[in-house]
Amino acid sequence: MTYVRVDPQELGAPRGWTNGMLGPAGGRVLFVAGQDAAEPEGHVITDDFVEQFDLVLHKVLSVVRAAGGEVASIGRMVIYVTDLDAYRALRPEIGRVYRTRMGKHFPAMALVEVSRLVDPRAKVEIEATAVLAPHPEA
Repeated sequence: MTYVRVDPQELGAPRGWTNGMLGPAGGRVLFVAGQDAAEPEGHVITDDFVEQFDLVLHKVLSVVRAAGGEVASIGRMVIYVTDLDAYRALRPEIGRVYRTRMGKHFPAMALVEVSRLVDPRAKVEIEATAVLAPHPEA
């Protein structure tokens, strides 16, 4: 399944995201709940921003893969951070983590600073929307 990228010239060239992703006809939509860096026991155990970003992205991709998708299935991501200045300062390291997990796939994205997340130690949460191939039995 491939998306058609929608990047109107009047918006300028996007860097590190795509302005719009048009999903393929007949695809199934997967909504991935906001994932934080909590371990299976339910608690965030690291305060390292980049490590949390890596764990969170891993969890998002785990959900997508469990549904039969892949990195390229993700059409939209919303990244919530509790410290935008830390995100900006750590962009090179975050970028390396992103490219390791996502390659050169840049879905439509938003980055939002929030005052806090559910787990008091959480610094990053990501939710995503993916479009998967039609179910083989459909």
